[in-house]
Amino acid sequence: MTLRNQRLSILKQPIPSTLNQHLIDYPTPSNISYWWGFGALAGICLVIQIVTGVFLAMHYTPHVDLAFNSVEHIMRDVEGGWLLRYMHANGASMFLIVVHLHIFRGLYYASYCSPREFVRCLGVVIFLLMIVTAFIGYVPPWGQMSFWGATVITSLASAIPVVGDTIYTRQIRSSCFRPIHQGVFWLLLADRLILGWIGCQPVEAPFVTIGQISSFFFFLFFAITPILGRVGRCMQNCYTDETLSHT
Repeated sequence: MTLRNQRLSILKQPIPSTLNQHLIDYPTPSNISYWWGFGALAGICLVIQIVTGVFLAMHYTPHVDLAFNSVEHIMRDVEGGWLLRYMHANGASMFLIVVHLHIFRGLYYASYCSPREFVRCLGVVIFLLMIVTAFIGYVPPWGQMSFWGATVITSLASAIPVVGDTIYTRQIRSSCFRPIHQGVFWLLLADRLILGWIGCQPVEAPFVTIGQISSFFFFLFFAITPILGRVGRCMQNCYTDETLSHT
C-alpha cells in the first residue's frame, strides 16, 4: 500500500474523518473574513476556563469560613497556582469580550435571519447560561466583591410576589466540588457524542451493537446519579470535617 493510500484509509476512520470534515475540508463562502473567527476563539476560551477551573476546584474549600483562605493558599502555596488563577480570571474577561464580538458579527451580517432562526434562539440560551455561569464563578473567592455581588444578585429573587422571600432565604444547594460527578458527566458527554455519530451511520453491524451499548450506558447514567450524589455528599462532609479539625 502506497503512502497516499495509507493516508486516505486513515481519513476514512470516524474521528480523523470528522476532524477533516470540520477543520480542514469544511466548506466556507469565498467572502469569509476574520470576523468569523471569534466563534472558534470563544470555544478556545471556554476550554481554558474549564481546564483551569477544574484544577482550581481541586484546591478550593467550599466553606464560608475557609473559602477565602483556600484561594490565598492557591495563590501562595500551590505551585503554579497563581498562574492558574490569573488565567482563569483573565480568561473569563477575554471570553466575554470574544463572545460579544461574535454577537456583534452576527447582528452586523444578519446571521440570525431565515433560515437560521434556531441558531439565534440557541445562541440566546447559551448566552444566558454563560452569564449565570460567570456569576457562579464570581462568588467562590468570597472576598468583599464576591459577597456583595452575591447579595445584590440573590436579593433580586425577593421581588417575586408570594414566593420571593422563600426563594431568597432558602439554601438551594451547596457549590461543592464533586470529582465523581465531574468524571461521570464527561463520560456521559462522550457517550452522547457517540450516539449522535451512530445516528448518521447505516443500520448494520457493528454500528447497531455500538448503538445498543451506548444507549444502555446513557439510560444507566440516570439510574446511578442518585447513588453518586450520596457518595459525593459523604466525601464532601468528610473533607470539610477534616479541614475544620485542623483550623
